[in-house]
Order: sequence, then C-alpha cells, then structure tokens
Amino acid sequence: MSWAIFPYIGMISGALWTTGTFGAFKKWDDKVVNVLFFLGILLFGGFIAAMWMHLDRPPMRTLGETRLWYSLFIPLIGLLGYRRWKYFWLLAYACGMSVMFISINVMNPEAMNKALMPALRSVWFVPHVIVYLFAYAILSASSVVAIQGLIQPKKSLSLLKMGDHLVYVGTAFLTLGLLFGALWAKEAWGHYWTWDPKETWAFITWLAYMIYIHYRHFHPKKESAALWTLAIAFIVLLICWFGINYLPSAASSVHTYTS
Repeated sequence: MSWAIFPYIGMISGALWTTGTFGAFKKWDDKVVNVLFFLGILLFGGFIAAMWMHLDRPPMRTLGETRLWYSLFIPLIGLLGYRRWKYFWLLAYACGMSVMFISINVMNPEAMNKALMPALRSVWFVPHVIVYLFAYAILSASSVVAIQGLIQPKKSLSLLKMGDHLVYVGTAFLTLGLLFGALWAKEAWGHYWTWDPKETWAFITWLAYMIYIHYRHFHPKKESAALWTLAIAFIVLLICWFGINYLPSAASSVHTYTS
C-alpha cells in the first residue's frame, strides 16, 4: 500500500461524504445518506488498515498520521449525531472538517516509512492515541454546538442538551486517554506523570471540560456562560493537540516524536 494512492482514496471518500451531506440538505431518504457516509468511512478505514499492515506498525506516529484517524472519526461522529438529532449543520461540519484534513495531508505528503522509537513500542500506544483522537472528534462537534448556540440564542437550550451528551462521552474518552497515557509513561519512562508540557496541557484540557460539566450541573439556566465555557474549552484542546508544538517548552517534551 503506497501513500501515492492516498489522494485518490481521500478524493473518493470526500466525494461520498459531500454527496451524503448534500443529500441530507435536500432531504433525501436517510438510508441513502447513511449508505454514502458508510461507504466513505469503509473506504477510508480500509486505507488506514492497509497502511497499518504495510508499515507493520500503527500509523499514529506523526501529526499527518493522526490526521488520518481524525478524518475517519469525524464523519462517523457527524453521521451518528445527525441520526440522533437531525441537525444538518452538524453533518456539514463533519464533512467539511474531514475534507480539510484530507486536503492538508494531500498537500503535505509523508514518507510513511518511519520506524517507531522504542518508547512507542508499547501495548498502551494504540489505545492511548485512538481514544484521544476519538475524544477530539467528539469534542470538536461539541464546539460547533457552542458556536451555533451563540449565533442562535433562541435555540441555545436544545443545543446545550446535545452539547452535554457530546461532552459527557468526549470527556469519558479523555479520561481514558489520560489513564492509558500514565500507564504508557510508567512502562516507557519509569514514571506515571512527569509534568511534561504535553501531559500538562492534556490535564488542563480535561479540567476545562470538567469545569463545563460542573457548571452545567450547578447553573443549568445560565446558557450563554455555558456556551462560552464550551467554546473556550475547545480552544484549550486545540492548544494541547497542535499549539503545544509551537511553544518554547515543547523542545523539552518527550512527545516531540509527533513532529
């Protein structure tokens, strides 16, 4: 399996998701929309699986490789959210984000032949990365809920209910990611927690969403503040995922293998 065919896989998958999104907007039969999205997910997931076998390692080492997983998970989250709440804009967001990440990878091709460093040859590597990326996909969808609620205050209550469900699930996966990461760190470096910059921002991200959950519990009628809290929490998440690489402290991080 060569990286050279990725543009074609990405183009076909993106076309299927875009057509499905258009179909949802035009109120096609939901079965057609489901099939189009499912075919795109199956094709893209098949490419990732083939790359895994070709490289003889999980394609999760670099930012480009993690974008592959995000491009797979976000349409899945968008489809499940659309089936549950019937919000077309959630499906459109999922399609748009996935196509954007696919385009970034097409414009920045990777050699895809880098062997894993010893610290990554751990049983915790795969579950840690997968649950984190799945959490990011879910929580990014919740950020769109926040933006939509701020734009349409009259719908903020119903949107927040959807946001709550997304945050509960996403935060649960964040928690698993922190736990798996601690177990991995103990095995690889001898310590569960070292206050590495990436670890610190991962903990801050988890705290940001826990603040939102607790604020919603104790102040259920303060919708505007909750929406802003949710939006800010996603900014913190973006710093953890991308921004940390541009901070001076990143030079001393053991997570620079993602560069």
